[in-house]
Amino acid sequence: MNGFIRELRGAYAFVERNINLIRRYWGWEIVWLIYSLVNSLAVTYIGAGMERISGESLDTQYIITYLLVGTLIWSYLSVIFYSISEMIAWERWEGTIEYTFMAPVSRLTHLVGTTLFAIGYGIIRTLVILLIVAAFFHLDLSGANIGGALLLLLAGSVSFVGLGILAAVLPLLYPERGAQMTNAAAAILLLISGVYYPVATLPDWLQAIASVSPATYVIEGMRGCLLRGVPTGSLLPTVFTLIGAGIGVTAIGLVIFRKVERYAKRTGRLKRSG
Repeated sequence: MNGFIRELRGAYAFVERNINLIRRYWGWEIVWLIYSLVNSLAVTYIGAGMERISGESLDTQYIITYLLVGTLIWSYLSVIFYSISEMIAWERWEGTIEYTFMAPVSRLTHLVGTTLFAIGYGIIRTLVILLIVAAFFHLDLSGANIGGALLLLLAGSVSFVGLGILAAVLPLLYPERGAQMTNAAAAILLLISGVYYPVATLPDWLQAIASVSPATYVIEGMRGCLLRGVPTGSLLPTVFTLIGAGIGVTAIGLVIFRKVERYAKRTGRLKRSG
């Protein structure tokens, strides 16, 4: 019991450290918040302008909500992905990577702390963007299944934790370009996951790749909950699949991360700046 409490405190220490990093670099946080907000508004205004663009009578309210749901959910999932995948880059930036990786703290504790921070930070950031965007557009969610949407979002979070851990391996293997490679991985997920359009519009070979992206199912399910009020019962197969896949990917990611960590220590890649 004492050991569990000690590990829990260790995990919270990483949460607290990440909070302190936000406070230290608050200017950058404002910059990225403005960027995400403007991106969400720009995409949503595309929906608002579709009737003018096409010259046809369209249900612009539906299109606006469709695009907004995809944008906000991707914003949340990408925060989780980047917070975990870039933790190595942040350690190098702060000059603490050797201290962190040589400290008597299990890597699981380190990753749990980073994950808890990522989920909490992602929720707060997404809510802030949603509240501001709601001031620009009228959102009718009277028939939405909010409970089912939250359940699906939590299940999707588990999957993206695993993807983030796998992506975090790249900066360990490639100190100079690893962080940029995580950006490329996120861009591919953005392309194939139906964030701004139905996956069915993609070529067949990209649709096949999209079928293995957890974001595809999260975004599609969220649209079903918020736009059509899909009942929670029909979401359960997707929820269980996302949780199962997330646990599996996370377990594989932990094993791979640990092996790559030992390799990085043995080959002196921790000290190198990239």
